[in-house]
Amino acid sequence: CMATITINVDNETELKFREVVAKEKGIGKGKLGEAVKEALDKWIEDKQQNEIRKRQLELLKKGLAIGAGKFSRDELYGRKY
Repeated sequence: CMATITINVDNETELKFREVVAKEKGIGKGKLGEAVKEALDKWIEDKQQNEIRKRQLELLKKGLAIGAGKFSRDELYGRKY
């Protein structure tokens, strides 16, 4: 299934985009659409990765509660002297 999205960009951006598409993908039916899809997919992936980074940094800042407290070396290694 295909959707139609209408966007407005300034002329300079449009011309640059068309030039890069022509250089990278060639000229022909569907080339511009392929490039737009690729750009949208990359943008979505970048945003998702940024969200993952934010969540991971928050977890690092909070730290993890591991264990019930501090133990002595003897308790950890089960040594009795």
